[in-house]
Amino acid sequence: MRRLGISIYPEKSDKQTILNYIDKAADAGFSRIFSCLLSVEKSKEEIKQDFTEINMYAKSKGFEIIVDVAPRVFNELGISYKDLSFFKEIGADGLRLDAGFTGSEESIMTFNPYGLKIEINMSNNVHTIDTIMDYKPNRYNLYACHNFYPHAYSGLRLDFFEECTKRFSKYGLRTAAFVTSQNENTFGSWPVTEGLPTLEMHRHLPMDVQVKHFLAMDCIDDILISNCYPTDEELESVKGLDLSLLTLDVNVCDKTPEIERKILFEELHFNRGDQNANMIRSTQSRVKYKGHHFDLFNAPEMIRRGDVVIESSEYGHYAGELQIALHDMKNSGMSNVVGRIREEEIFLLDYVKPWQKFRLKEAKK
Repeated sequence: MRRLGISIYPEKSDKQTILNYIDKAADAGFSRIFSCLLSVEKSKEEIKQDFTEINMYAKSKGFEIIVDVAPRVFNELGISYKDLSFFKEIGADGLRLDAGFTGSEESIMTFNPYGLKIEINMSNNVHTIDTIMDYKPNRYNLYACHNFYPHAYSGLRLDFFEECTKRFSKYGLRTAAFVTSQNENTFGSWPVTEGLPTLEMHRHLPMDVQVKHFLAMDCIDDILISNCYPTDEELESVKGLDLSLLTLDVNVCDKTPEIERKILFEELHFNRGDQNANMIRSTQSRVKYKGHHFDLFNAPEMIRRGDVVIESSEYGHYAGELQIALHDMKNSGMSNVVGRIREEEIFLLDYVKPWQKFRLKEAKK
């Protein structure tokens, strides 16, 4: 099951604000937390005091908590990779190794007696994970998670992200990556606050569009908001989102009839298997509504990339078929444009493969 997650930074925010955020996130369907020890400059006992209460409260709300660490943190806190009891004591469910060991240590850590998950940094296209797997870890306790990047233009490019992800997903590991809130007053683990995405192309996109992009790529299991605090509107934008498939927002033409609206928003759509280069075709509606007369009411001269079409009865047996244009095309004069994909989401059309399921949702005005 795919999950949504948040990030918290106990050293940078007061406890009650964090607890309130956990409440909001739980209400919005979030169930995972990324917490960071890399930037904490406190004693072991102070860290225990700060983190334990928050983590235990989050667990009571159904969250899994992974704490970001590195060998440096192990040294500073006097923790051995052979004894991870500290993380159990603070209420964590696992630890993310921002920087790792040699492979053997990570493998041994996955057999810890507390069942803690060991999460590997997956934003490097090197053989680290292959080495860990050579040491025969308990892969059921092994996760993988990308980095986030606070400096503008420093995030991963898409093709490199895909290459890195394939290295880990081939072993069937649970994967995670970060999206960034567009709230101007956010913060993360470091002083720079220019957004906090995994992918550079996400830095200025609406948060829900970033989430949808990961859903469309279908290679990431857990999608985490990296910075604090997203707006209530951002949380609302992903609340109730079907994480099993891509949902595209549609701006509907005002004069679109009721049956066409039912086709748009009440059907589970899938792209035909015999894919073409010009349009996504969802054809089951023409079967379901065979015999219904689809009036011609909005047939512009040109159909633009991102336009949603439902064929009129002028098109014979194609009547009622839903299509989404992938390129600009000349209209035959028989095709109704019933709506248009939200502009920020049009690039997601390129990810809809043959037989891929998707849903449409009416965009908010």
